[in-house]
Amino acid sequence: MSSTSAPEYDPHHNPWQTLGTAVKYENPWIRVREDQIINPAGNPGVYGVVSMKNKALGIIPVDEEGNTWLVGQYRYALKEYCWEIPMGGGPVELDILESAQRELKEETGLLAKRWTNIARVHTSNSVTDEEGFVFLAQDLEQGDTEPEETEDLRIWKLPLSQAVEMVMDNRITDAVSVAGLLKAARLLHK
Repeated sequence: MSSTSAPEYDPHHNPWQTLGTAVKYENPWIRVREDQIINPAGNPGVYGVVSMKNKALGIIPVDEEGNTWLVGQYRYALKEYCWEIPMGGGPVELDILESAQRELKEETGLLAKRWTNIARVHTSNSVTDEEGFVFLAQDLEQGDTEPEETEDLRIWKLPLSQAVEMVMDNRITDAVSVAGLLKAARLLHK
């Protein structure tokens, strides 16, 4: 018999034991640490964790006609060109909405009068503690872009429904973009 409720569990139970930790690498964006652990089966091991120094922020701007904006750029780590929602990082100590507003302006030139936080995501929770947030930005006004020196961006305005199709046929694969576009489409019924 199937059930629609989750099985019972203690959300505070941690079956892992950390014996020691050492930072192996650090730069302005990430810290890589290696933990000596005892795993849930009781065996010793090593666990590597990438800690982010910023919150991941994604923004889905949507105008009155149901259009959105994607940003295209070559992603060095993947060695491929990617289309994704406007996104970036916001320092942990700053307000995430202010950081999201800055990112949208930098990458698309857009300013929004209405902001809604629609998603909280963990990008790859087996190896990183990165936490991301996705905002829906509406009541838009066009301004000038202000890309960072590491960004060589292409901006594409298209119907939100077309961006969702790009998710469905794997032309958009970025986790924050996938989660955000699907959730925005469901919330807006597009």
